[in-house]
Amino acid sequence: MRQVVLYPGEDGYWVAECPSLPGCVSQGKTKEEAIANIKEAIAAYIAALEEDHLAVPPERFETIVVAV
Repeated sequence: MRQVVLYPGEDGYWVAECPSLPGCVSQGKTKEEAIANIKEAIAAYIAALEEDHLAVPPERFETIVVAV
């Protein structure tokens, strides 16, 4: 399991980012598409690390919503 940050991009697409995997970012026209795309990106990222015999970073992020 990985935490994903989902937010609207400047171009009207939804951006999905996995903070525990540096550079693992995707997008989609809808939230659902962005989520599906980041799932694929996470799987490919981890597969590439394993193929290169590199350690897979642990999930280490926590997120909270702060009211200001």
